[in-house]
Amino acid sequence: MSAIKETNFKFDKQTAFYRGKVRDVYTIDNEYLVMVASDRISAFDVVLPKPIPYKGQVLNQIAAKFLKATEDIIPNWVISVPDPSATIGHMCEPFKVEMVIRGYLSGHAWRTYRDGGRELCGVKLPEGLKENDKFPQPIITPTTKAAVGHDEDISKEDIIAKGIVSKADYEQLENYAHALYQRGTEIAKERGLILVDTKYEFGKKDEIIYLMDEIHTPDSSRYFYLEGYEERQANRESQKQLSKEFVRQWLIENGFQGKDGQQVPEMTDEIVKSISERYIELYDHITGEKFQYPDAGEVLDRVENNVSKALLEL
Repeated sequence: MSAIKETNFKFDKQTAFYRGKVRDVYTIDNEYLVMVASDRISAFDVVLPKPIPYKGQVLNQIAAKFLKATEDIIPNWVISVPDPSATIGHMCEPFKVEMVIRGYLSGHAWRTYRDGGRELCGVKLPEGLKENDKFPQPIITPTTKAAVGHDEDISKEDIIAKGIVSKADYEQLENYAHALYQRGTEIAKERGLILVDTKYEFGKKDEIIYLMDEIHTPDSSRYFYLEGYEERQANRESQKQLSKEFVRQWLIENGFQGKDGQQVPEMTDEIVKSISERYIELYDHITGEKFQYPDAGEVLDRVENNVSKALLEL
């Protein structure tokens, strides 16, 4: 199975290049972005040593479908999706916060709560909850967007007080986040899933706010299976979930949480294959369509050719 570990393309009118944890981003003519979803995978802010075949395609295509399904709520950055693993869109000035929205007490929110915390990012958490319980209403727990290292929790009040985002813009981002999460929840329910929590990134171009990046993918979201959720909660059992959390759990069980001195456990072919299969499983569930494997051939040549052709049409 071929996988995209990294790209080093030279596109016409290319003016900049940035390699993130999992994406390679090309700036075209200081106006457009080409975002290639590589098959790299990160956890605990560490890029793991082996790429996961088809992961980038899964993320890119799920994001494309959800961006299309939410464009009546907010304009988004996408111009075209010329390749299963690449998207071309508008270059926006990003807001320096990620809007994390949570409908359930899971993940980081649960760990904070379990350890006695009853406030997260300035939001008061009700007493008497257990792991994976549904909140009375979704809460927004923003984080700063760190160029290097970990994103940090921050409150709405601090974001506004520090001038990171203006009050008017921030409240608009909150409204968008709630509307997008509601739409995502409705679509997930149709597919037999629960959208537990997710994050959104926004930017501005010509004074218009755009939805950027990927949305409702297993890298940016946590999903539970709807069937059996209530029963498992009543019995205090773990929820069956579709998200990247299983990768984190595998790492934790093997002594790695991204801390100094810790070694990433060996990624055997079996582990890589199982992670790939889980990503494809989520694609099938959340889209209601069967994952289409790309034609055999040199994957990097395919991406470069498809993107180059699309750029000629801008």
